[in-house]
Amino acid sequence: MQLLASFIRVSSDYALARLEYAMQQPGSPAPPAIEKLPDASEATLRGVWPRIEHQLEAAAAYAKQLPRPRGTAGKDEAAAAWLQRTVKELDQYARAIRWVLTVTEK
Repeated sequence: MQLLASFIRVSSDYALARLEYAMQQPGSPAPPAIEKLPDASEATLRGVWPRIEHQLEAAAAYAKQLPRPRGTAGKDEAAAAWLQRTVKELDQYARAIRWVLTVTEK
């Protein structure tokens, strides 16, 4: 499933963005972690998806409280922008995955 592969790819980007942001802001709480899917099977997805959605909600809430980057962003703002961008992408893929899971329920 290409949709799931895209989600996995962006979740890897999020992990890197999370690390970069945490390194730039050592005095702040780190952005929430989002676990990786152990495999791309439907059974695994159905088993862990509710937990991943909850983790994504926490990441979205964290990213929402970050200041919006301005035009010529410095290194700190670039890290925050990347974090916000990956959370937004993950949310878009997650909505599509949730729709697929809902449509294919038996």
